[in-house]
Amino acid sequence: MHYENTLAFARQLDEQDPLKDFRSRFLVPKYNGREAIYLCGNSLGLQPVTARENVNEILSNWQELAIEGFFIGDNPWLGLHKRLTDTLSAIVGAKSEEVTIMNSLTVNLHLLMVSFYKPAGKRFKILVEGGAFPSDQYAVASQVRFHGYDPNEAVLEIFPREGEFTLRTEDILRKINDHADELALVLFGGINYYTGQLFDMKAITDATHAAGAIAGLDLAHAAGNVILKLHDWDVDFATWCSYKYMNSGPGGISGIFVHEKHFNSPELNRFEGWWGFRQDRRFLMPPVFEPENGAAAWQLSTSPIMLLALHKASLDIFKDAGGLDTLRAKSVLLTGYLEFLINGINQEFGDDLFTIITPKNAAERGCQLSIVCKQNGKAMFNILTNQGVIGDWREPNVIRLSPVPLYNSFGQVFEVGRILTVAAAEN
Repeated sequence: MHYENTLAFARQLDEQDPLKDFRSRFLVPKYNGREAIYLCGNSLGLQPVTARENVNEILSNWQELAIEGFFIGDNPWLGLHKRLTDTLSAIVGAKSEEVTIMNSLTVNLHLLMVSFYKPAGKRFKILVEGGAFPSDQYAVASQVRFHGYDPNEAVLEIFPREGEFTLRTEDILRKINDHADELALVLFGGINYYTGQLFDMKAITDATHAAGAIAGLDLAHAAGNVILKLHDWDVDFATWCSYKYMNSGPGGISGIFVHEKHFNSPELNRFEGWWGFRQDRRFLMPPVFEPENGAAAWQLSTSPIMLLALHKASLDIFKDAGGLDTLRAKSVLLTGYLEFLINGINQEFGDDLFTIITPKNAAERGCQLSIVCKQNGKAMFNILTNQGVIGDWREPNVIRLSPVPLYNSFGQVFEVGRILTVAAAEN
């Protein structure tokens, strides 16, 4: 698209936007009496309007039905997580039975590594992206220690080339191939939280399987953001949170994917709990575990109904929006427009005032742009904040801005460009 740095152009794009009415389905925080420009969906998505209604319905049923709320009423609690998996599985590109909703992300990562990190002989190493989110680093290190290995030997990291900010796919694939006989697991994020780089998950998965290892994904920044095809890509397992691009509340419930090829594997270990027991016999209370079909067998405890109610509020919006194809198309345009405006500021004030470290190729990024500020970065970030733009600051000099297609507009992106232009002039 040929972008223009005018408010009229931004308004024209907003008028043509098939998702323009979805902003009204979210509650936007105020700043100095006006709606903020919220570009922090990469950390916490906005609250759906129906979230409070959904929780209040649960509270009313709890009040009026007590324990019977699990079994009767318009939305019995017992099967609530199952009623959400059709929409969720479409978001992550899976079969419904390959997905379930439970716990939080790092808890699920540990549970999945119990099943899929199976070190044996010389094949005991885990390959991860250098600079992965710290929680992933802690989880991986503790898992290898649990199996008796030294993380300094068992955890392999791959970093960008000197002078570069992001990883090259060919370097990732070469690293996998170079350690093919040592790898038990390759665990990557779908999108790197710091740079916003979207990895080629299919290529990584294919190379991992060719090396004889298991392929796992942390999709915290990818689920609800970019198009995923976990089943078709033959990914072994994945997990994600729901509070970023899936707008399901702070600390919102997580989800997992397990490829159907693993459902009946006799070699697979799994921690077991009552909620993973087959539902049709669960209340018979037999002493020996009989797994529910599919990913649901990984569940342990009774579903947190309040969190599911919040998750439902957002998943209903995704369903009504027509799926990830429509969202992704707008996302590419929104993020491209923000990039265009930032590049224009560089042309006016100096080519390296702002350096976008997120890949230029739209196929290699989601909503997020990570922007290195050459000078006075924190001051520029504060100017954005003082003008009602809510973004994210990362030390030492990075501003992360994420225009989300469900609730951000081209007019808002234009306003951010205007504010950054003023900030550049003042700094």
